[in-house]
Amino acid sequence: MRLNNTEFSHLIKFLLISTISFFFGAMHGMLQVIPSIRAWLDSIGSPYGGPGHMIDPLAHAHINLIGGLVILAMGTMYYLLPIISGKAIYSIRLINHSCWWTTIGVFYFYTTQVVFGILEGNLLLANNLQAMAQVHRFYGPIVASSGMIMATGFCIYLANVLFTLKNNEPSP
Repeated sequence: MRLNNTEFSHLIKFLLISTISFFFGAMHGMLQVIPSIRAWLDSIGSPYGGPGHMIDPLAHAHINLIGGLVILAMGTMYYLLPIISGKAIYSIRLINHSCWWTTIGVFYFYTTQVVFGILEGNLLLANNLQAMAQVHRFYGPIVASSGMIMATGFCIYLANVLFTLKNNEPSP
């Protein structure tokens, strides 16, 4: 079933992605308080450092705050900006780009944190510090690339908002 093409249909994805992100964050939060998982996380350094820190709080916080809250705020701003300013949004294409770049970045970041946290945590518990160091050298560049993807989405969003405010075209 296809949604009717309405004036705001391009904003529905922000609500859906936000909901999915909050769902992932809620599941993550429920899993990490299961006693056996909590004990494993604590044994590898959560939340104070070490590989456990990647899973709790970094992955858990970012999927909720950026994936849930920030993406919802972006969609809300795109909805309210024409109403408040009386100006048409500068570019629907930039709306789509800001949504997808931010979404890809946050899920890439979340996945990276969880995968490296589990992998390095198991290596730490196996007392294989040499392998842990070899794995960790890939962590920085991968996290940096996910952060750059998120930042690209944020910058596109900011540019679209600023171009909208500078735009002289009235809202339809």
